[in-house]
Amino acid sequence: MDLLRHLRHFVVVARELHFGRAAEALGMAQPPLSQSIQRLERELAVELFDRSRRQVRLTTAGQLLLGEAEELLAGELRVRHLMRQVRDGALGVFRAGVPPETPAVTLRALLDRLAAAAPGLDVDLHELTSAEQVRMLAERRLDAGLLQYPEEPAGLRFGPPVTVPVGVLLPRASPLARPREVALADLAGLDLVAAPRSTAPGWYDHVLDVCRRHGFTPGRVRPARNPEFIFGLLLAGGAVALEPESLARREPRIAWRPLVGRPLVKRTAAAWPDRAPHPAAPMFAQFAAEVLATVEPAPPAAVAPSARPWPVLFDATSD
Repeated sequence: MDLLRHLRHFVVVARELHFGRAAEALGMAQPPLSQSIQRLERELAVELFDRSRRQVRLTTAGQLLLGEAEELLAGELRVRHLMRQVRDGALGVFRAGVPPETPAVTLRALLDRLAAAAPGLDVDLHELTSAEQVRMLAERRLDAGLLQYPEEPAGLRFGPPVTVPVGVLLPRASPLARPREVALADLAGLDLVAAPRSTAPGWYDHVLDVCRRHGFTPGRVRPARNPEFIFGLLLAGGAVALEPESLARREPRIAWRPLVGRPLVKRTAAAWPDRAPHPAAPMFAQFAAEVLATVEPAPPAAVAPSARPWPVLFDATSD
């Protein structure tokens, strides 16, 4: 027996106290409505309406049931609304991974978008490399992540990718920083500072392959994950890094130059399991793509020459 459906019929009849008007309000014929009320009475073993007179009246049982039925039906609506929000990804916990180098302004913009669209969603962010995200997505310990291509493992769906050109990071004092573009072959003899292969094997191998094909075989690859550590190795001399321009904006002593022919681009896209995905995953992917495509860290504030703790070899605003 569909108790809620019969209770819904009962509440309308109880409010109208007229089977004809109640049937019209419910959009059904009167005989099926009468049968529904009779079935409810048989189920509850009580009479809900006094039909002994021309006017329909509630019995004591009917009066007591009306308040309970209205509360129960209101609860059903709340449950349906709650489950619809969960189904739409607007409620619950959403576990997402982001690369360690993601700028704070990007994270803030992404979280603001999610909060505005789904204020009841509890976003649990984790700072993870692409390799760590792939593993945790496979283990269902993450609901979505931001992966750097060419990591494209099976079993994942991908959102819209964002493509960013990769150039060379090097000290502003370096002669290689003078031209507007740098060829990979011009970097011969230098070391390459890069994230360890374990963080994103596909991207690591792709970068070295492109370097070799364009005449640059690094003397050695020096692992570094933290931007400050990367800058330190570059400023020590004898090494370069291949990264997007946004990273250079964090350090005035570091210059970014595009590569001749643009042989390297970094693609980032949200990914989530293709089976039983979290309802919020597509929304996260769309917002991530929009934020990554539009939000850039602000350039560092100008520093007065007298306040600089390093020798001024090239002015930070000269390029």
